[in-house]
Formats: sequence, C-alpha cells, structure tokens
Amino acid sequence: MSLRFSADTVGKPLLAATALVSVGAVAAALFTQYQWDMQPCPWCIFQRVLFLLIALVAVLGLVTPGDVLRRVVAVLLGLLALGGVAAALWQHFVAAASASCSMTLADRFISGVGLDALWPEVFGVFASCAEAKAHIAGIPYEFWSLALFAAIAVAALRLLKGRPLF
Repeated sequence: MSLRFSADTVGKPLLAATALVSVGAVAAALFTQYQWDMQPCPWCIFQRVLFLLIALVAVLGLVTPGDVLRRVVAVLLGLLALGGVAAALWQHFVAAASASCSMTLADRFISGVGLDALWPEVFGVFASCAEAKAHIAGIPYEFWSLALFAAIAVAALRLLKGRPLF
C-alpha cells in the first residue's frame, strides 16, 4: 500500500530545507574563511555561487503555485546540485593537484560575471587550488560540499516524484 502525498505536503518542506541548507553552507564557508583563515580558491567560490543559486531556485519553488512549475524547479535544483557534485570532484581530483587554477572554468566564470569585484568579501578568490586544500574532521573540505550537493540532488529527485524525503 502506497501513500500519496500532495505537492505542498512534500514540496514546501523540501524546498525550505534546501534553501536553508544551501544558505547555511555558504555561511559555514564564510565562517571558516574569516574565523579559521581557510582562504577560498576559484572552485570554492564557484560552489558558493551554486549553493546560492540553489537557494534562490528553492525559494522560487516555494512561491510558485502548481505541480508543473514545481517539477521544473525540481529539475533545476537537481541540475544545479549535480553541477555542484561535479565541481567538488573536479576541485579535489584535478584542480587541487595543479599549481594554479587561474583561467579555469570557475575562475573565468567568477571574474567574467564580476562577482569578485561586486562582493569580494563573499566571492573574492584568495588562494590557489593547491593552497586551498583544507580538512575538517579529517575530511577534505570539498567532500563536505559534495555531500550537501548530493543530498540536495536526492531531495530534488524526491520533489520531482512527489514523495517525502524519508
């Protein structure tokens, strides 16, 4: 026997949690940057941007009526989250192994959009990828980010299917 849940029963809590977790991830990154001196590389900043875009899309989903538009929001959230997974993996396995990460996709995006000039306290790049290697509780920093992106991707899939998270 399967229980059916309405889009509002499933969607609103998932979207609210997704927005809060995403903003919390950026807040945690800023805390570690300014309190623990863990300076960000271009891929770190790129992931911040993805988390903020996810939060924005989730909030739009909260105020968007209708199942069809909510499904579009779920797909967008899933794509952004998968992009975040890819960015975290790239940062760990490719960018962190190179001496410089200037002129990579992340670096070109941040400088091209002008985020680093617009709000340097949040989007300024202050380290190379090799210098930005950091661990929290013995786990590479980018794996924490990867785990959150993966959780958001699962939530987006659950939202798309109209099922509760647990």
